[in-house]
Amino acid sequence: MSTYTPNQQILSNFANLLVNFALNSGEGIKKGDVVNVLMNEHAKPILFHVQKAILESGGHMLLTYLPAELERDRDETRLFFEIANEEQLNFFPENYIQAKINLIDHLIFFYSTNDHHYYDGIDQTKLAIRSKAWKPYTDFRDDKELDGKFTWTLTDYPTPAMAEAANMSLQEYWEQIIKACHLDLDKDECIEKNKESLNQITLLKDKINSLNIDTIHITGTDMDLTVKIGESRRWLGGTGRNIPSFEIFTSPDNQGVDGWIKFNQPLYRLGQIINGIELHFEKGKVVRYSAKENEEALCSMLETDEGASRVGEISLTDKRFSRIDRIMATTLYDENFGGEFGNTHLAIGKSYKDTYSGDFADLTEEKSEELRFNQSAIHVDIMSTTNRKVTAILKNGEEILLYEDGEFKIL
Repeated sequence: MSTYTPNQQILSNFANLLVNFALNSGEGIKKGDVVNVLMNEHAKPILFHVQKAILESGGHMLLTYLPAELERDRDETRLFFEIANEEQLNFFPENYIQAKINLIDHLIFFYSTNDHHYYDGIDQTKLAIRSKAWKPYTDFRDDKELDGKFTWTLTDYPTPAMAEAANMSLQEYWEQIIKACHLDLDKDECIEKNKESLNQITLLKDKINSLNIDTIHITGTDMDLTVKIGESRRWLGGTGRNIPSFEIFTSPDNQGVDGWIKFNQPLYRLGQIINGIELHFEKGKVVRYSAKENEEALCSMLETDEGASRVGEISLTDKRFSRIDRIMATTLYDENFGGEFGNTHLAIGKSYKDTYSGDFADLTEEKSEELRFNQSAIHVDIMSTTNRKVTAILKNGEEILLYEDGEFKIL
């Protein structure tokens, strides 16, 4: 496997972009803010640049530093899943996690995959049980975020395994990230360029929200899908939650998805690769599915809980915004792929409640269920980069072309 580390200026710009742009929805952290930085040892080269950016902005860093095998702050080594009994699989340190979320104002999350086959051969049911047990963690974060007291950003720090899966050298992999995030500019120009993209996406997002869309119909050679957007919804994008982030998305009515879709890109999840996914929906629920590779993992994922077989997000990326032009074998970058036709991604599982267009204080659990926001322990994005046409059917019955050939057609 190849080894490569960008120069210190690139790493410094990357860290600065995360701390002083991505967090706090494009505004950066404030003096006194507490920032939890979560990474494994692959990301060590950027660690002190992140710390410097936080300190210079007046913040406090809490570091969670993991061994290379782990991507998340849990005990989920391969050994754990080989040995753990039911009680251990269901263990969730509620008081510890709640106290941690109460303390921090922001989270920077570096994903770094050590091995795409790490969990090969592990009982898929155990993975599903563990995901369900840890659902309160994201619930705690979501509740604080909806109160306006917490923001997060995640990005991928490249590893040899990630580059190898994408059929690139590690340097070529980095070059895609540098290009996408403008990391080769000076510190201030880098943030300004990213703000320009955010402003363009905001204009487009606002235009989509003004259309009062009832349903979208997505068609192509490998998809024919009707998606009811749902009541009290808004489209989001460019908030800094992901770096990079060029997608525009919403969380639809979880009973309003009908039709079928094939995905031409693999799903890389939990140390596994699922290839050739095809999903068929009736009234929002997956009623038939298949995969050309690792169908067992797909089955387990869809059976995690009731919401795991329904849609939590539908997203489109305009190729004019994204300079990523190679498939990178990781969800974050591939859901922002530009290329020839942009990309469509659909997420199975949990909805994003911040797509609610009303006052978050009014979004009780009962109202969320009434509005058909999906509930699940998982949120798994699956990508397609083939050409597609998206027609919007407005609430007044009018039909307009929303997206075609990788571009939104309404501006």
